[in-house]
Amino acid sequence: MTENLSPRSRIVHDALRAAGVSGEIITLPDAASTAALAAAALGIEVGAIANSLVFWSDGEPLLVMTSGAHRVDTPALAARLGRRSIVRATPEQVRAATGQAIGGVAPTGHPAPLPTVVDEALAAFDEIWAAGGTPHTVFPLTFDELVHLTGGTVSAVD
Repeated sequence: MTENLSPRSRIVHDALRAAGVSGEIITLPDAASTAALAAAALGIEVGAIANSLVFWSDGEPLLVMTSGAHRVDTPALAARLGRRSIVRATPEQVRAATGQAIGGVAPTGHPAPLPTVVDEALAAFDEIWAAGGTPHTVFPLTFDELVHLTGGTVSAVD
């Protein structure tokens, strides 16, 4: 099954298996680089998309796994986390931190683990979907698997 995946998605697949997550990475016919596009392609609610957003905070990358139905309130999240600021990472910072391009960032498979926040709203869904390392790949998992996979802190993000 992994022989049809891109090298980046194979890395994500291996990280999923190492963490005990069994969801299979699937390749979509069209890019699903936004939560709305991914939800439409999968026929699910946009809120069930675990959108991977990379920010820069206090000199380091911060991965925020947010429900596709939410926008991140960066000042409020910074206050909740006790950080000075949270700003969008540049495409270059995203690639350096994750090894992946914007629109396809997975919650795992990065060169090194990233501090991660998981949107508590994702717990409302029995199954959520996340990017698989490219804008064309996605995989299913549960909220608990996402928290375990990322070692994330659960918080409101909006």
